[in-house]
Amino acid sequence: MPHEISILIIEDEPEIRKFLKAALTSHDYSPTFAETAKEGIKLITMHPPELVILDLGLPDMDGLDVIKTVRDWSTTPIIVLSARGQEKDKVMALELGADDYLTKPFGIPELLARLKVALRHSQRPASVTSPIVESGDIYIDLEKRQVKVRDREVHLTPTEYKLLSLLVKHAGKVVTHQQLLKEVWGKNSTENSHYLRVYAQHLRRKLGDDPMRPRYIITETGIGYRLKSD
Repeated sequence: MPHEISILIIEDEPEIRKFLKAALTSHDYSPTFAETAKEGIKLITMHPPELVILDLGLPDMDGLDVIKTVRDWSTTPIIVLSARGQEKDKVMALELGADDYLTKPFGIPELLARLKVALRHSQRPASVTSPIVESGDIYIDLEKRQVKVRDREVHLTPTEYKLLSLLVKHAGKVVTHQQLLKEVWGKNSTENSHYLRVYAQHLRRKLGDDPMRPRYIITETGIGYRLKSD
């Protein structure tokens, strides 16, 4: 019998809980529920799930504070599900340690795809022993600093390479503008978002990626970039 993946849903809306229960159980997930932040944190502590789906608008605590609390001691993947669509909330959730963010209303196919990516990342070993990183058609040899797309070698500048390797290491996850600027250009460059736009354009051009219908680098408007996972 296949293993059912345990998912804790911290959500106070009964309709959403009912909807998620039906959708997840039909796809071999085993959901449990908490209606408050306090109850959710207790369940994560006592019965650690394999993934958490978290609403931000909880009755007893802001969901952002839940992420902050849980990240002090747990690396369990967290997908935020919220009616809050403001970019600042998405950026804050991701920078506090959420793995992904979906805005209500949402589609089940998209949620299931995000779940798979988050779970795949959580199952990777903490230390990567191989210098080879692959995501879809993109292949990077970190030791040789070699990049290929569909077996075609791509020549990148050091900055382009650093940006791509960072996106590949977090493939499938949104990496915020602030995180990318800090990692690629240094902690004093976090206000220079124009650097990022220019280099993302260069990178797309060299990878043969169409920004209108991207196969590789997805723009999350106002938040950051996501490299499509296989």
